[in-house]
Amino acid sequence: MIAPSLQLAWRYVARHRLQTLLLAGALALVTALPLCLRVLVQATETAMQDRAITTPQLLGARGSALDLMLTALYFKRQPLPAIPMHHLAEVRKERLGDCIPLDVRFHAQEAPIIGTEIDYFRFRRLELAGGKMITRLGDCVIGARLAAQRSLKPGDAIFSTQEQVFDMAGVYPLKMRITGVLTANGSLDDDAVFVDLKTTWLISGLAHGHDEVAENKEAVLKQEEGNTVANASVRMFNEVTEKNLGTFHFHGDNGEYPLSAIIIVPKDAKSEAMLAGRYLKDKSPVQLIRPREEFAALMSTLFEMQTLALSVLAVTLGAALAIAALVFALSFRLRQREFATLGDLGISPGALILTKSFEVGIIGGVGLVMAGVITVFVQMNAHAWVRLMLA
Repeated sequence: MIAPSLQLAWRYVARHRLQTLLLAGALALVTALPLCLRVLVQATETAMQDRAITTPQLLGARGSALDLMLTALYFKRQPLPAIPMHHLAEVRKERLGDCIPLDVRFHAQEAPIIGTEIDYFRFRRLELAGGKMITRLGDCVIGARLAAQRSLKPGDAIFSTQEQVFDMAGVYPLKMRITGVLTANGSLDDDAVFVDLKTTWLISGLAHGHDEVAENKEAVLKQEEGNTVANASVRMFNEVTEKNLGTFHFHGDNGEYPLSAIIIVPKDAKSEAMLAGRYLKDKSPVQLIRPREEFAALMSTLFEMQTLALSVLAVTLGAALAIAALVFALSFRLRQREFATLGDLGISPGALILTKSFEVGIIGGVGLVMAGVITVFVQMNAHAWVRLMLA
């Protein structure tokens, strides 16, 4: 009785392929959604937790701790003001740990430009796969994935992106020389451009290089004691070369130059506690955060949202199953004459019930297979999607 019933069910399902696929697809989507949501949350946690856990403390402008963490660890620019350079000198003067400054304000065609010091590469265990480290102003090293995507190598160049279309200060995109490519480490560092701090300040317009005014008398508007005022005919350089390197100079107080954040690696637990206590004052213009604590709070929020989303999806799944049951019931009702004919041919009522059960089972099985395929596809691409989301 089982084999004939299964054959009848299969023939009906195969005959009505479109109806079967639509119903199975609807069941697959509502089944796969909670599974995919869980996969994406896990991928997000995996991608973010290593950098948060391995970074003891972050110093940045007072405001949103989450914005500070996203800026310093994941290179995602947030509406957070910069802090002046003198805070770095103050922390280093305490000798309570190592300090790594970061300037994360600019991009090179969507790739973040990270102004930092050599200590950052040791801290993140980044090594060169080819070329050499930064040697002068205007040099950069790039991440492995960025190099592969854009077919870049040592000796090539990459331009910073002009932040404002109408820049009245005359800050132009800087052409940076690529001196090295880093080894891949599976993090956001693979997609970044690394320069020294002076290069980011050059991009921001705090420094510039130009033709020698003294050699071009036509460019001089006014000569004052110790100062020469030139007109707009003086050519500004948008690339640092060995020939024009000596013409670049900085303006203003170095202690007021901007930083996005400072990574602090305390010497010991006592030093960490002393640093945390120093910046507890609400009136302080800066704040010190522990990324691992902020990450735990963020993941707690994500899990709460996930629980809420799963509850909504559970209701949706229940509604979908109810609709599917209604579709099957209506289908079987419309096929009463068909079932009556099968009964006249000698098929027992039990065999007809078994045939209907097999139809439901086949469609449900196809839906589960499709849900599995969707989930596996999301799982295979989840880490790449999360990296794009964080970029």
